[in-house]
Amino acid sequence: AVQGRVPVYAGTGCVTTKETIELSKAVQQMGGVDCLSIITPYFVKASQADIIEHYSAIAEAVDMPILLYNIPARTGNAIDWKTVKALAKYENIIGIKDSSGNFDNMLKYIENTDPRLNVLAGSDSLILWALMAGGTGAISGCSNVFPELMVSIYNYWKEGNIEKANESQKKIRAFRNVMQMGNPNSVVKLAVNMRGYHVGPARQPSNCTDPAIKKALEDVFKLYE
Repeated sequence: AVQGRVPVYAGTGCVTTKETIELSKAVQQMGGVDCLSIITPYFVKASQADIIEHYSAIAEAVDMPILLYNIPARTGNAIDWKTVKALAKYENIIGIKDSSGNFDNMLKYIENTDPRLNVLAGSDSLILWALMAGGTGAISGCSNVFPELMVSIYNYWKEGNIEKANESQKKIRAFRNVMQMGNPNSVVKLAVNMRGYHVGPARQPSNCTDPAIKKALEDVFKLYE
């Protein structure tokens, strides 16, 4: 669909190392994908040594750029900065998306690991602060709904206009507050539909049919008119 106009990231992280490698290889053979976004194993509690072994095996098995994905609230497994530092020996591990929501954790990735690694904010409220601290950018949920606004944070920062960048950063607060009223991903998908992009409903059991959320989104949209 994008025909090379923008990079495509494929999420291939599974519970087991074997499944993750199989899915990653299938994506590599398919072609057209620029990077693998690989979440930590989930449900199964893994030690840092387990996580190092997991990603090492994947990096050795797949000849593609790999972005580590840290989101402990959803997986039950966090990636320590020392683990990231150890995994940096693999050239095809190019960075990490941090959705911990913990700015100090992101700072540890930025300050204490290989400088070549891209540290990306996974929490939209931390985009500007990640950039100012030496991060590379963000993988933004809000950008599905307000792409121009989210990109403006980066563009203003790049220009050195921190005041304008901060204004854009603060503008997403109202929408993020609505995201907390339900499953954030489902709220985002509902919002995209409401803005005229017919991507269909979220899958059950999180179909986001609460009328209060729809009303809250309608109120938020008025702020961006």
